[in-house]
Amino acid sequence: MQQPPLDGPEPTSASRPGLVIGVLGGIASGKSAVARLLAGPPEQGAPVISADALAHEALEQPEIRAAILEAFGPEVLDPDGKLDRGRLAARVFRDPAQRAALEGWIHPFVRARICSELAQARERGAPRVVLDVPLLLENDPEHGLARACDVLVFVDVSAAERERRATRNRGWLPGEVARREAAQMPLEQKRQRADYVIPNEGPLETLEKRVHDVLQRIESSARPSPPQSEPGAEAP
Repeated sequence: MQQPPLDGPEPTSASRPGLVIGVLGGIASGKSAVARLLAGPPEQGAPVISADALAHEALEQPEIRAAILEAFGPEVLDPDGKLDRGRLAARVFRDPAQRAALEGWIHPFVRARICSELAQARERGAPRVVLDVPLLLENDPEHGLARACDVLVFVDVSAAERERRATRNRGWLPGEVARREAAQMPLEQKRQRADYVIPNEGPLETLEKRVHDVLQRIESSARPSPPQSEPGAEAP
């Protein structure tokens, strides 16, 4: 299930914990993998703040679970009695009113946790923080997270490859990626907003090198200008 929007007061420059890197890209492009590589080894103390992971936590909150069950019934539970994100997604992505209701329960929790984790990273002097928030640009007027980023990185993967990954790894039906992305900002606009573009269709070793090269260049400048991409990639 794609991440719900976040709202509330936008982060200010005073709350920025070092360098803030936002990751952009389409569904099944490997944004989370790139985010982890940008953060580096845990001993470096650079966290990834994942809106999707926080949405998982939100679904485990008793009050949110109760509201979902009252609205959608036991059909959204898996055989173990846990909320099934796939079944929830199948319901809400076909009904704007149901999606709005679900987001209304989840997004306040997610936003609060993101703000809390940013504050904690600042307090401990994290060298950088990576934001893995799927709708980072779409909902920036509400949550202000994109404006809090020093650098935006776009993960570039063809539509055919992303479709293949979603059907293979997520069990999605053909066409589901395009259907969900139709409600989002066009990928070309996200690409144009990025400071760096990282292709992600080769082996992991290639991706690791590309991310390493980009991170070195990011850290050499607070905000690269003009936009650039790592060797072998197209400029956004």
